[in-house]
Amino acid sequence: MDALNKTFERLGGVNLLPVALALVAFVLIGAPSSWVTLTVAGLAMGMMVFLMASGLSLVFGLMDVLNFGHSAFVSFGAFVAATVLAGLSGWLASDSIAMNAAALILAYLAAIVFGLVAGWFFETVIIRPVYRDHLRQILITMGAMIVAEQLLLALWGGTPFTVLRPHFLEGSWIIGDVSIEIYRGFAFILGALAYVGLYFMLNRTRMGLLVRAGVEDREMVESLGFRVDRLFIGVFMLGSALAALGGAMWAGYATLITPHLGAEMMIIVFIVVIIGGLGSIQGTLLGAILVGLMSNYLGFLAPKMALASNMILMVAILMWRPNGLRPAVK
Repeated sequence: MDALNKTFERLGGVNLLPVALALVAFVLIGAPSSWVTLTVAGLAMGMMVFLMASGLSLVFGLMDVLNFGHSAFVSFGAFVAATVLAGLSGWLASDSIAMNAAALILAYLAAIVFGLVAGWFFETVIIRPVYRDHLRQILITMGAMIVAEQLLLALWGGTPFTVLRPHFLEGSWIIGDVSIEIYRGFAFILGALAYVGLYFMLNRTRMGLLVRAGVEDREMVESLGFRVDRLFIGVFMLGSALAALGGAMWAGYATLITPHLGAEMMIIVFIVVIIGGLGSIQGTLLGAILVGLMSNYLGFLAPKMALASNMILMVAILMWRPNGLRPAVK
């Protein structure tokens, strides 16, 4: 058994699971064009979910904070971006790619700035008094989630909000019999870039090293003259901004959003974080890709089981690896 496990890890280990899932789906689907379309859709969905989940995993893994109010940043990010895009509808309808891109960048920047400011407020006012008390964290952040949802209803109403897309992201690429939606390709690329930047920051920069050192031995880091509380505020703000950006991207993907968006997505987000391993960015990415692929493949093969696909995946993985696929090592 040990030899088999070593061989499995040498070949790529759990990182091969998305490849194995895709190969099984290829056999079951039969039609290559449909398989490619579903795979791209699954990868795009996975990258958007990763952005939402990475913030939660980051905050839990580095700060040991269970934030059930994370969904508020997703919802507000979606509505802030959608509102900016609606205000710049003339730019979006233009044939100029530069104007289209400018409108999209401004919308995403607005969502990110909101996430940063809201994250600072949330950490300072709500989270700081309940550090190291998980029960109170759960209660107070769930209360904050309810309040945030009511604020969304008061500001934008309960009617579904239509999200405009830039003209250059509409339509699909047609390659032979394969149809790939342009927005999905864009979402995959942007999510991949966000992962690379996040991984580099946490593992190759001084800030990332200080944050991880502060988690391991706060007193030592503070004795060297660094303010760990300020570092933690930065981590929380980053996690909130990532959630807001993920919400903004999901809004363009869904094209119709409601104030319940964040609460609905949080179920998937928590599944992804649990599958990947609490506190692990690499595990979160792996879990998000698996969830995205499974949802699309099973939605095509067995639509009645689509809603349960993520739960089935989580149960199967936890029975195999109770700590998740790539849990953080502390």
